[in-house]
Formats: sequence, C-alpha cells, structure tokens
Amino acid sequence: MPRADDRDLSVGPGCRVPATEVTWRFGPSGGPGGQHANRVNSRVEAGLDLESARGIDDEVRALLVDRLGSTLRVVVDAGRSQARNRDRALDLLEQRMQEALQVRRPRRPTRPGRGAVERRLSAKRRKAQRKSERGRRWDDD
Repeated sequence: MPRADDRDLSVGPGCRVPATEVTWRFGPSGGPGGQHANRVNSRVEAGLDLESARGIDDEVRALLVDRLGSTLRVVVDAGRSQARNRDRALDLLEQRMQEALQVRRPRRPTRPGRGAVERRLSAKRRKAQRKSERGRRWDDD
C-alpha cells in the first residue's frame, strides 16, 4: 500500500509539491470512543509552508500566498485510522490550493428591469391603500 509521503500534491501547471514538504502533528481525536480512542493518535494536523515549499513556480506561489496566507493548515479527525486521516489531509491541502488558483470572474453589477420595478411600486401602492383604509376616518363623524 502506498504511503502518504510517496505522493505529490499536484495542483495544476506550475505547482507539484512533494508530500515530504508537509509537516505533520498527531494527537488523540476528541469525543467518545472508549479505550481505543484514548490510546490512538488518529487526529492529523497537516501544514504546508507555501513560501518555502519546493515545486511551486514563483507566480503561482505569489498567488497562493496572497489568497491563503504563508502557511496552509488542515485538521482531520474523521476516520479511525491515522493513515486514512493522513490521506484525507493531503486531499484537503490539494483541494484548497486548487480552489485558490481558480480564476474568479469579476462580478458584473445588474439592475432590476422596468417590469420588476413597476410590480414592486404597484404592490407598495396597494399595500399603502389597504393600510389607509383600515384606519378611522375622523372627518366622517
């Protein structure tokens, strides 16, 4: 079975980080589970220093640091196995870097159409008319 350290984090063109660049911390996962949960360090915290990691082009590195910060960290404690959590942590690191490299289309502001404006204003007029009919008429006494 391949180890988590044997693979590369392939994010896209200009970014192929070896998994040996990832720093690991382990601890017991929280919550119930009895004796097994208290003895096994299955919680995984993975960190990647984006400023010094090998395998990232300079322009891609600048974009990642700008969007994610200098260090990228993920914590996984969903599985019972440390190996499974390590694989999941690498997947999450890869996913976050891919999302950060996505080119976002600039938002083009829109305005409501004329029909929508007219419907809104006529609804306001109807509501105001209904409310004014509810009140007492002091001049009708």
